[in-house]
Amino acid sequence: MAHTLGLTQPANIELPKISFAAKEIDVAEWKGDLLAVGVSEKDMTKDENSKFQNPILKKLDGLLGGLLAEASFEEDFTGKAGQSLVHRLPGLGSKRVGLFGLGQSASSPAAFHGLGEAVAAAAKTAQASGVAVILASSECPSAMSKGNTAAAIVSGTVLGLYEDNRYKSESKKPQLKSLDILGLGTGPEIEKKIKYAEVVSCAIIFGRELVNSPANVLTPAALAAEASKIASLYSDVLSANILTEEQCRELKMGSYLGVAAASANPPHFIHLCYKPPSGPVKTKLALVGKGLTFDSGGYNIKTGPGCSIETMKADMGGSAAVFGAAKALGQIKPSGVEVHFIVASCENMISGKGMRPGDIVTASNGKTIEVNNTDAEGRLTLADALVYACNQGVEKIVDLATLTGACVVALGPSIAGIFTPNDDLAKELFQASEASGEKFWRMPLEESYWESMKSGVADMVNTGGRQGGAINAALFLKQFVDEKVKWMHIDMAGPVLNDKKHVATGFGISTLVEWVLKNSSS
Repeated sequence: MAHTLGLTQPANIELPKISFAAKEIDVAEWKGDLLAVGVSEKDMTKDENSKFQNPILKKLDGLLGGLLAEASFEEDFTGKAGQSLVHRLPGLGSKRVGLFGLGQSASSPAAFHGLGEAVAAAAKTAQASGVAVILASSECPSAMSKGNTAAAIVSGTVLGLYEDNRYKSESKKPQLKSLDILGLGTGPEIEKKIKYAEVVSCAIIFGRELVNSPANVLTPAALAAEASKIASLYSDVLSANILTEEQCRELKMGSYLGVAAASANPPHFIHLCYKPPSGPVKTKLALVGKGLTFDSGGYNIKTGPGCSIETMKADMGGSAAVFGAAKALGQIKPSGVEVHFIVASCENMISGKGMRPGDIVTASNGKTIEVNNTDAEGRLTLADALVYACNQGVEKIVDLATLTGACVVALGPSIAGIFTPNDDLAKELFQASEASGEKFWRMPLEESYWESMKSGVADMVNTGGRQGGAINAALFLKQFVDEKVKWMHIDMAGPVLNDKKHVATGFGISTLVEWVLKNSSS
């Protein structure tokens, strides 16, 4: 990434290389720094002599002379989700033994992802180099879910270990070099799942780094350069086409260019295309991401408490999800599917050249928009991106955008809203999210609300009233999608950032990858 203002240049920090392996080995014989045991509340049941009934915990406690049961009692460890207990105890091949709570029962990817994150945190604290994870749970999952369980643990560990220190003058490197997953089986199937989890987790880290990068570093040009790098890296399946401002003008993208007009940094319309290395293409998809590398609000400038102008570098979270998915798919190389990754990138700034409230802009499908609020700019850029996506001959489009504060008010900071007139597409997305563990909620597309979006002098305005703001925004986008194309809009304004840590989450990437794979022949 090129620096612009402030002489800031991100440090080039390599991701730690961790060796993951699924092993069948007696827990007492494993040697390393930390043996992490995932336990449910049910697993923590004890008999009348305060001894564990769970076979694995019973065995460990016997080897440790009863100290594990004693420590769990003294520290009131019951196996609740988020609880952990790590002690240095003699009697095993591992230096430390840890119990990590999974809650009442662990059956979702999110629970095992959380286990991986907790193990990563404990490994950091203990400066552990070699770690093993075993599940005490007597509820034995099926062969397929064993692989998914291992994948979720790996993903949680990779992402839990990661810290974005590129903009810090000093940073510590994590010591973890290997993680063994015990008791979930071995063989090519589980190894494939582990490798998949590594690929997707690295793509999520890439997405997080894009969102975390400040606007003085990640300009539209820098975002286009990052996208081009992905295409170069996986040039056997990915190609890049970056449209200049002049080319966008030729395509009559007046809505997008209206937003971009005020900035000293020129817009870059980014189009990556994935084509499988061999075999016929049966399905064509498009992923469209909002790519505002900074949003001042324009002449309707963001002011006052709660306006969140200082977090508006994250207004390109949709594009990070799209390019993160492209990075993962470039490595996975699914067959039978063509995917277009489309981002109309720019900044929404203020200058004498800028778009004013009351201006009328014309989108590339000929529809005219009266701009009654320059801070509802994301939908103006997406309008031309959606028209462009439809022109690629795709059958299905999913767009992702940090679009409205209204969606955050409705669903809070960790759930994205989905809007689609197509029930089958909604079902596909929910199936993908079950595998990824990300949270979505389907919202209504109430057509009667369109009345508030009508203009006296143009085809539409770009914002309605305060009520139903997220629905109005989705209805606006619908005007730029061909009726023959199945379309879904995802408003991810809430989950783009971790509400407590104020850093990017990489939201959407794993779900998009799962969705594309469900549409492929792989």
